[in-house]
Amino acid sequence: MELVKKKIHMDRISGRAGTQMVLEEDVNISDNKPDANYLLSSKGEIIMEEIRACENVVNLKGRLVVSILYLTDMEGMCASMEAMIPFEEKVNMEGVCNGDTILTEWTIEDLTVGLINSRKLSVQAVVSFTLEKEEQVECEAAVDLYHEEPVEYRKCVYPVIELVLHKKDIFRLKEEMELTGNLPNVFQTIWHHICFDHVEFKALEEKISIQGEMRAFFLYEGEGDNDRTLWYENTVPFSGIIECHGCRENMIPDIQYSLGQCNVEVRPDFDGEERVFCVEPVLDLDIHLYEEENLEVLSDVYGVDKEIGALATQVPLKSLLLAGVGKCKIAEHVRIQNSEMPMYQLIHSEGEIRIDEQTIVENGIAVTGTLIVTTLYLCAGGSKTIYSTKNELPFQYVIEVDNITPTCIYKLHSSIEQLTVTMLDSDELDMKAALQFKVIVFAQRTHNLVTDIKVEDLDLNKLSELPGMVIYIAGPGDTLWDIGKRYYVPVSQLKEVNELPTEEINAGDRILVVKGGI
Repeated sequence: MELVKKKIHMDRISGRAGTQMVLEEDVNISDNKPDANYLLSSKGEIIMEEIRACENVVNLKGRLVVSILYLTDMEGMCASMEAMIPFEEKVNMEGVCNGDTILTEWTIEDLTVGLINSRKLSVQAVVSFTLEKEEQVECEAAVDLYHEEPVEYRKCVYPVIELVLHKKDIFRLKEEMELTGNLPNVFQTIWHHICFDHVEFKALEEKISIQGEMRAFFLYEGEGDNDRTLWYENTVPFSGIIECHGCRENMIPDIQYSLGQCNVEVRPDFDGEERVFCVEPVLDLDIHLYEEENLEVLSDVYGVDKEIGALATQVPLKSLLLAGVGKCKIAEHVRIQNSEMPMYQLIHSEGEIRIDEQTIVENGIAVTGTLIVTTLYLCAGGSKTIYSTKNELPFQYVIEVDNITPTCIYKLHSSIEQLTVTMLDSDELDMKAALQFKVIVFAQRTHNLVTDIKVEDLDLNKLSELPGMVIYIAGPGDTLWDIGKRYYVPVSQLKEVNELPTEEINAGDRILVVKGGI
């Protein structure tokens, strides 16, 4: 008698930790940059150099890079600079050891840049880190039984989702955008903002397809007599293929992406004029590929002429509850921060989602946060001065997930699907946004999986106490399997003797049990 076993591969989070650090530094403007008169915009980026697990400790090493756009003391002119603050932190995390895989997410909770004087800036940031120890676990389940002696066994089906592949990869893009005919040539790029919208992944045979849109905004100094600050914005679709050995078309991708390196340079057009922005971004990908299966396993076994029992182990199995998308709409009228600098023309708007809280509620996941919108505009009057305003739009949204429970595991990725800002008058804006929340939710239930069987000779004393024939009156919850196991009789024999078309019986039914073949 031999069990046929199947290996099940799953991922699980076996440990969590978090930390928050405050980074601050005063930064001097380099000698080749003009004086600062007014801060327009700032954005921060965390670049990790090391995430290394040791005994009960995770070492974090990296740097905060802050890009700063400011107004110079020259009328209508802008300039930009970068500030870099290195950091190193040890985070206590019980149970980790060398070589463990640590999933790390970080959020810049608060970034404040202040103007100390025309040559010095203060930079302060609060950065939160969330660390999770991810393990790939393997368990075995008996799915069939090879036997020669008489034995009864039954099976049940559990929906499971297996982790087939987890890896990190990159996707490189190269896009060229040429200025429209009415814009002057580029002397130098002052500022750029690159982001991605509507990014979708699809599993194919031995590869993954990616498609979406890249939005690019540039502030630049014009050439020659047009040496003022100008701007250009464009959106281009993109698509491509990521080679992925072991990928199959029916798999479920869970892929997190973020913008890594991004090189921007100006190149000449066919006429030799500096009019082409060449953008080469790199998307960092964290790829999980899952596969659903209805797993048929042995659930119980008993012998007819032997004492046969199943040895089982409790194993938590994951199943897919939802892989979907939720959308939240925001619409508000807001006023600019500085009413003394009224608007004449909008230049550019960009948003950042900051999630404050996410919790499992009845039939859903509740998400609370803020959409922070930074808008550049041209001031009213003849100065052609660029100013900025920053507005915070709070939101609350529940992603509908039927049958979700507090024990479920989920991953959430938020993005801005659409952001539209229009000017109502010189100091009021109409802001409309659509936020997208991609979520994958797993249910986790513990099941008894048969791992071995035990075969012994029948206890003759116990056997002699059983009647050769009996009328058994079924009680609530009784099954033919229970009756057959109690009297060492095959289920098929019970059906045949009682002329039952199926194995279904009801409380009160009279079942004739005839002991035979023993």
